[in-house]
Amino acid sequence: MAGVTDETTFSKSQLAYQWIAARIADRTFTPGYRLVLGQIARELDVSVVPVREAIRRLEAEGLVTFERNIGAQVAMLEETEYVHTMQTLSIIEGAATSLSAPYLTVEDMARARAVNDAMTASLDDLDPHAFTQLNLEFHAVLFEHCPNPHILDLVHRGWNRMTALRDSTFSFVPGRARRSVEEHEALLQLIESGAEPLELELAARAHRTATLDAFLAHRATLTRKAG
Repeated sequence: MAGVTDETTFSKSQLAYQWIAARIADRTFTPGYRLVLGQIARELDVSVVPVREAIRRLEAEGLVTFERNIGAQVAMLEETEYVHTMQTLSIIEGAATSLSAPYLTVEDMARARAVNDAMTASLDDLDPHAFTQLNLEFHAVLFEHCPNPHILDLVHRGWNRMTALRDSTFSFVPGRARRSVEEHEALLQLIESGAEPLELELAARAHRTATLDAFLAHRATLTRKAG
């Protein structure tokens, strides 16, 4: 009987493995997506034991990461591409924000601040995906008035590429979210004070690279622990 039980558990574990792996492959589960064992077990009508075994197998293959107090998450699949995209976006979005600033209206600024207030209000119960959507909405207010259509097109392409590469950086480094909204307010104050274009451009660029730096520091910490 024990052999039958072991075989059944293996079969269910294989089922869970294939089910999760397929959803990672088709990007139903995007990088940063939290894999809740109980939820998956209910979906597959199995216990959490085979799901846990499937998660461990996926972790060994590098498709899933597991962290204390966070749990299992879909791993960043294309880290190098993400780094390159963020580096590029920091430059072009910084330029777009600087060029857009003179065209921002009082209404635009009020809208940006309202979005940032909503981001601040969400910090205590952070939903990384929703926070990222608000983050894009905030930055879009600041760069959409860029009069250079070529730069604006590059910014749009950069954001689209980031979305394809991962669901949310804030899934990996949730502590970055609070600092991010503080930097948003600093950007708004620079615009309202009529800061020099280069000062604003560099501030917007530093804001973007700070998120990248936080992610890279997080990955380096995981690597050291694994070693």
